[in-house]
Amino acid sequence: MVMGDLVQKTDLLVIGAGPGGYAAAFRAAELGMDVMLVDTAERPGGVCLFNGCIPSKTYLYLTELITDAARAESMGVRFAKPQIDLPAIRAWRTKVVDDLANGLVSLCRKLGVAWIRGRAEFESSNKVRLHDAEISHISFEHCILASGSRAVPFDGRPFKRGSRIMNSGAALKLAQIPQSLLIIGAGYVGLELGTIYASLGSSVHLVEKTGELLPGVDRDLVAPLHQRLDTLFEAIHFNTRVTALEETDQGVMTELDGSAITANHVFDKVLVGIGRQPNSDRMGLENTRVELDEKGFVRVDDRMRTSDPHILAVGDVAGGLLLAHKATREGKVAAEVVAGRPSAFDARAIPAVVYTDPQIAWCGLTETEAQRTNRPVRIQRFYWKHSGRAVTMGATQGLTKLLIDPESRRILGMGIVGRNAEALIAEAVLAIEMGALADDLALSIHPHPTLSETESEAAEMFLGTDL
Repeated sequence: MVMGDLVQKTDLLVIGAGPGGYAAAFRAAELGMDVMLVDTAERPGGVCLFNGCIPSKTYLYLTELITDAARAESMGVRFAKPQIDLPAIRAWRTKVVDDLANGLVSLCRKLGVAWIRGRAEFESSNKVRLHDAEISHISFEHCILASGSRAVPFDGRPFKRGSRIMNSGAALKLAQIPQSLLIIGAGYVGLELGTIYASLGSSVHLVEKTGELLPGVDRDLVAPLHQRLDTLFEAIHFNTRVTALEETDQGVMTELDGSAITANHVFDKVLVGIGRQPNSDRMGLENTRVELDEKGFVRVDDRMRTSDPHILAVGDVAGGLLLAHKATREGKVAAEVVAGRPSAFDARAIPAVVYTDPQIAWCGLTETEAQRTNRPVRIQRFYWKHSGRAVTMGATQGLTKLLIDPESRRILGMGIVGRNAEALIAEAVLAIEMGALADDLALSIHPHPTLSETESEAAEMFLGTDL
């Protein structure tokens, strides 16, 4: 590799090595392009692998084991109280992350993707300067920007390493289990991390400025989770704002202002989970023709192309749903577009999953969206108290909900709350993408007894009422 100020050339430069970036790089390499993948981290994987999806799900699996052990007592099986060994838990998390990250490194080598550690800054529409890297410049025919997003700080103050005021990445380091934890925001980040810390022994208080958990998510799906968190968390404060945070040696002084509480409290730690913002700043995009929207997200079309013909963008930095699997698909589309293939991001159903207990998953049209757009829809609910498999697991609080077009009988959306919702939603995604009818779902034989039956049962109930 040439050192110094000489310019390296490549067909495709991918900036950002999260799910969108490495998916784009791997697909482009498969299509015969010379590819360079650049990121500030030591290995590919992005926030999802190192400070997001994978660490959180690793911990959430352990909390499921704790919860299941407690539930088993009512079924006649008793376990001793769990002993929490934090160093061992962190070691398991590290092994999980390392195994996956090393797998991505191996794929880079196998596919011939050049991995470069450094921070890229655009000097023009086809050239970047690299900071803290062995080479200083890269010129390219095309670039796929996959720089991701970062947590929005409280009151605009940057997060500091070692602070008692944490973002999700710091919380997932699991340095300790605080006696008391305040979570700001009732989105999926706050609820998942709150579940982890509460299950491991923290007294969790949740503050949400609106009047509901998971604002915007179907209320039928949220209701069973709300019941569960009422018992798991110390308190949930709706219609409440945190007006001030002050870190001290004793904890974090907080001021709460809400309809049911106006008080000062001290918490050992505070987790800020109020949203994410795109990593589109400090990248020199002003030296290109790329356009940003009012929130800083890169504007793209359905082929992931920006207003600059040399640059495409995928994943969180391009806005929309900030989900790893969406970024992965966008990355593959972008690579195929660069290769001249007829590709576009045209998904009918993008699944979303909240990995709490119970889990929540949905895809396609939601009841809220149908009401907002005045779209005619038939809704069919199947409650898991009627599911043989759910009863055997003690998981009867679940629900499977179908949204069906009343004229064509086509499946438009599905929502599920309950155990294994993360896996069950895949059948709904396939059904919507294929334009399946409720008849198709009902007449497909599902194994018994399984939770997957709840999907066909809901469709059968629709057919029974549609005769």
